[in-house]
Amino acid sequence: MGLLSLLQQNPALFAGLAVVLLYSVIAHEISHGLAASFYGDDTARLAGRLSLNPASHIDPMGLLMLLVAGFGWAKPVPVGYDKLRNARFAFVTVALAGPFTNLSIAFLAAAFLQFPAVHDNGLLAPLCAITLRINIMLGVFNLIPIPPLDGSKLLFAFLPDDVRQKFRGVERFGFFILIILLFTGALNPLIGFMQGVVYGLISAVFRLF
Repeated sequence: MGLLSLLQQNPALFAGLAVVLLYSVIAHEISHGLAASFYGDDTARLAGRLSLNPASHIDPMGLLMLLVAGFGWAKPVPVGYDKLRNARFAFVTVALAGPFTNLSIAFLAAAFLQFPAVHDNGLLAPLCAITLRINIMLGVFNLIPIPPLDGSKLLFAFLPDDVRQKFRGVERFGFFILIILLFTGALNPLIGFMQGVVYGLISAVFRLF
């Protein structure tokens, strides 16, 4: 879904989504830095990457993709993995922090949609619905174990050192591999399945109340 198509149709919705989705990708990266900081790595803090100032995080291509395609990214937060205490558990926590943040934002958007004042509002309802959908996609997409996505960092935590080093050799080609897989639709079944699981979990939670 291209956000730019909304600019003429519904400028207020475009402005709201631009802010919410920009901070969705920023929150994803800040959460990595905060998790790393908790385990003793101050790299992100020293680099000024724990700030909410968008200028500290914006990646021009990621921002363009966010506005054109409704799916983008911020500059990756630097993490000094050699500084982390309790390395394996820290690896897992840092890797999961970003996707968990996006799924938490999705959950909050779904929660707001439960209120009639939001659900029946012509601006807030689509704002929350699109925020829900895109944050679920951001969360599940980043869990795919292909470098440089968070899922690959999660996988690193459980690989033997020799296998991890071989896997790191693929990292410099990871972006191009992802582009090919996305444009060929090879990842669609996996992403669709993971999104379905998340939607199901969120629906199950709200059915309890």
